[in-house]
Amino acid sequence: MQDEGAAAIAVAEESNEPAIGKRDKLEELCVNTIRFLAVDAVEKAKSGHPGTPMGMADMAFVLWTEFLRHDPLEPHWKNRDRFILSAGHASMLLYSLLHLTGYSDMTLDDLKNFRQWGSKTAGHPEYGHASGIEVTTGPLGQGFAHGVGMALAEKMLAARFNTADPFHPVDHYIYAICSDGDLMEGLSAEAASIAGHLGLGNLIYFYDDNNISIEGETRLAYSDDVKKRFEAVHWHVQTIDGHDRAAIRKAIKRAQRETARPSMIIARTIIGWGSPKYHGTARAHGEPLGADEVKATKEALGWPLEPTFLVPPEVAEEFANKTKKLVRSRKRWEKEMTAWRVRQPQLAEEWDRYWSRWLPDGFETVLLEAGKSDKAIATRALSGQVIQKIATIAPFVVGGSADLAPSTSTLIKDAGSIERPKGHEKELPSLDVFQGRNLHFGIREHAMGAIVNGVTLYGAFRCYGATFLIFSDYMRASVRIAALMGAPSIFIYTHDSVFLGEDGPTHQPVEHLFALRLIPNLVLFRPADGPETAMSWVYALNATDYPTVLVLTRQKLDPIPHPLEFDPKRILRGAYVLDGYENGDITIIATGSEVPLAVKTADLLRSEGTNIRVVSAPSLDVFDRQPPDYQNEVLPNRSRTVCIEAGRSDGWYKYVNHDALVIGIDRFGASAPYEKIAEELGFTPEKVAARIREWRGPV
Repeated sequence: MQDEGAAAIAVAEESNEPAIGKRDKLEELCVNTIRFLAVDAVEKAKSGHPGTPMGMADMAFVLWTEFLRHDPLEPHWKNRDRFILSAGHASMLLYSLLHLTGYSDMTLDDLKNFRQWGSKTAGHPEYGHASGIEVTTGPLGQGFAHGVGMALAEKMLAARFNTADPFHPVDHYIYAICSDGDLMEGLSAEAASIAGHLGLGNLIYFYDDNNISIEGETRLAYSDDVKKRFEAVHWHVQTIDGHDRAAIRKAIKRAQRETARPSMIIARTIIGWGSPKYHGTARAHGEPLGADEVKATKEALGWPLEPTFLVPPEVAEEFANKTKKLVRSRKRWEKEMTAWRVRQPQLAEEWDRYWSRWLPDGFETVLLEAGKSDKAIATRALSGQVIQKIATIAPFVVGGSADLAPSTSTLIKDAGSIERPKGHEKELPSLDVFQGRNLHFGIREHAMGAIVNGVTLYGAFRCYGATFLIFSDYMRASVRIAALMGAPSIFIYTHDSVFLGEDGPTHQPVEHLFALRLIPNLVLFRPADGPETAMSWVYALNATDYPTVLVLTRQKLDPIPHPLEFDPKRILRGAYVLDGYENGDITIIATGSEVPLAVKTADLLRSEGTNIRVVSAPSLDVFDRQPPDYQNEVLPNRSRTVCIEAGRSDGWYKYVNHDALVIGIDRFGASAPYEKIAEELGFTPEKVAARIREWRGPV
């Protein structure tokens, strides 16, 4: 069997590059160094995916050393190319490249610590663990879609700052390596569609076409004509031999010249390249080769058996020389940027404002004023008012919805849209179109979430995406990744309960509030009035290392009575006692649309001689972060507390004892006017008061 495998490799090598004997030996040594750093790390960890790094080493070497503009000495310089390993299971490919190209926080010891507790080299690349990891990848399709967001952000930034001046501060590419699994996930289809529609020619992706997935050959479940598929959504597509480095170079150059369309380079590769026994098989995909096969592979490729994690001196020198060229490129850009600043002082000031996401002093007061209303109004409308004011003071805030801007009140007025001009639908948008601030994601919730993350992580923008709360299910994976990365993305969800009415239970969220609250490092606000809505936005705009979810109503809510001396900063503690409702043996705590209900219920019971405290809790996540003394001040008696929220009741028992009264909705909704739904499900002041009387017992 081993002899057959060795013979097959010889045939494959001959087929892939007839002139293999004339290959530059140093280049081949560099490529094999990438391969065996991955092989040794996976073998030492006894866990991982060696096959894809072995198969993609040729492509990655050419890209990283000849085309990718990056600088390990300044890993965050703004005009760098972004590289995304969407095939995150091949993480050792990225870690090896980071080490070899000179990133100081990716040492050989880090490679040896692959997949171990506390290491930078997690099983899949984790954003923030080390420089050069642009996004967290692993859930397939996420990196693909995040890259689309970054490409969109680059286009928007170029439209704002690449003027008639001979120097253009923004002129880079977004590169990614994706796999069969990325393309099978529906997320990539959504993201590819919008990238092609917008003509994101700064996007260059490599498809590692190795015909292997975990269960075996991809023919078991996948037979798409990838070339036709991507051509159908307006991508420029090339097909190459992924082990032919000359072909790789030519393909990248052609892709760079294709400025009007995103590019997909379909690269036919052999997974586990060099392994006599496992090359081209599923066995090479997701587990170590094993000591015997590692030995056989090293012998087949003429690699020393010892030491492991070998970086030959000439390889280290070659990568160092290539890195010096990268440094020169970055320094040249900085020199030109300095001169540009002198010539374009106003643009330079605006540039800094974008990258720092600067907000004026007292912007909170401006937003509070925007959120004022003395009449019944839906919180989605209040949020829309706040968004218009944000647009005037924060030009870097952009966003859109999944075809629901009128319903979610998220359109920035008079700010332009990124779209194909009417009457020119067959023409690709010009760069001027990308000056718009309104994004139209189409009915692509999952891609919207990931694109919002990509735009946000790019660094110059704060981005929001909006849809109905029920459809947070469609984009939950992207929201979770945002929380995992600590990306300060903003997700707006309206139509937040059964009280959206006639659309019925398919559109009425019940379990979604706590489903989102259960995601670590995510902050959810469900405001009840104008001040709470405005301060929710304040919290979101101030975020640096967590995403924020704003959950808003379709139906109108009566204003909450706040005194003139009300301090809105109390809202930023997550929960607070309403003025005028501080005293009573029973506390009602509610969120969003149920706060006015709680106030009316308290007033009804007061008229009967029972004093009731009322607590508004716009964000239980923020309340959880408060000191215990404050939490106990707000909820002094966890047994004498009533919780009201139009959603699943289970999560409330974190805040109250089991002998407390939790009024929720533990069933699906119904199709009817929302007033009828409230009556039938017990969400009127009279019915809530009756529940409290029954629970309280005789006075």
